[in-house]
Amino acid sequence: MTLTARLNAAPVLALGFRPFFIAAGLSAILSVAVWLAILSGRWPQPGHLAGTLWHAHEMLFGYLAAVIAGFLLTAVRNWTGMPTATGARLAALVGIWLAGRLAPWLGLPPLLVVLVDLAFFPALALALWRPLWQGPNPVNRIFLLIFAGMTAAGAMVHLDALGLLVGGATRGHRLMLDLIVLVLLLVSGRVMPFFITSALANAQPRMFPLLERVVFSLAAGLLIVDLLQPLGPVAGALALTLGVLQLARLIGWHDRRIWITPMLTVLYLGLLWLALGLILDGLPAFTDMRPRAALHSLTVGAIGVVTLGMMARVAVGHTGRPMQAAPLTLLAFVLINLAAVLRGLAPLLAPAGYQTWLTAGGLCWMLAFGLFLWVHAPMLWRVRPDGRPG
Repeated sequence: MTLTARLNAAPVLALGFRPFFIAAGLSAILSVAVWLAILSGRWPQPGHLAGTLWHAHEMLFGYLAAVIAGFLLTAVRNWTGMPTATGARLAALVGIWLAGRLAPWLGLPPLLVVLVDLAFFPALALALWRPLWQGPNPVNRIFLLIFAGMTAAGAMVHLDALGLLVGGATRGHRLMLDLIVLVLLLVSGRVMPFFITSALANAQPRMFPLLERVVFSLAAGLLIVDLLQPLGPVAGALALTLGVLQLARLIGWHDRRIWITPMLTVLYLGLLWLALGLILDGLPAFTDMRPRAALHSLTVGAIGVVTLGMMARVAVGHTGRPMQAAPLTLLAFVLINLAAVLRGLAPLLAPAGYQTWLTAGGLCWMLAFGLFLWVHAPMLWRVRPDGRPG
């Protein structure tokens, strides 16, 4: 059997969520472990994107890129009914992502590191081009524009590191964060009401089309303002308004049974973190709060909690298992929220203990994703127990 045939037959390459969720879990653990080791002087800096630049880049373009790829390679197939990459083609995508993670540590010429890292989102766009562009819902084409924006954000970061664009790293990472917030808002509006009605008998989450359009427009506006004039009153007002409107969405979707359905609870909490993070992100424009002090409420809180919950849900549902959280998965959900409190809120309330919150939050984060892998990696690696493809 040829290598291509073996890859095409491997269960872990049967659908995009399988290898990319394993990669995301490992990335979440290793990137934070290495970051804590760098801060303590126990690990050397990478040859490119050293210090906080590397940490921010790995969380946004490493961990989150893997989650986005795994989710969309799976979801787009369901949305459009058209095939997405599997087997050898999927393995090639994972290889491109992995090369971007390793390149800064291999002593390669900086320009080569840049090209390797920037290759991933164009490759993902190419893999998803046909179903996104030719599928039945033209709205899905926006993901191609988002991939272009993410590539541009990465390029800004690298140009700064090469000394060619002063301030590019800060704005590039913020552009990437704003794009991810946009994706969270877009995807949650599409899937969260569906998840609620599927899991809870007679649930009736309320959807307001005008509110959805306003939320999307404001998120796009915040992205543009953050790129052109960050930290000003316009950006602050947009973030505050977007946070309040996100709360309004959640009130419309609310059903008290969400709180006794863990697979829904974790997603709902993550979207609450998104509202809180946006509000906190907007406050410095009008108060004495330090700018971007609430960054980790958005990253660890909103993005970390939602992505962990979504990966657990997809891993269980798309491998043909009952939509239930294992006891260790429940503990992972608790730990990821605790990590968000320690990194997102504790430094605001007790800044003197910053180093303690940093270390404790990092440990909670790593434990959460370690538990995720312990429970779900075997599901992702093996064939479905019901014998169905995917």
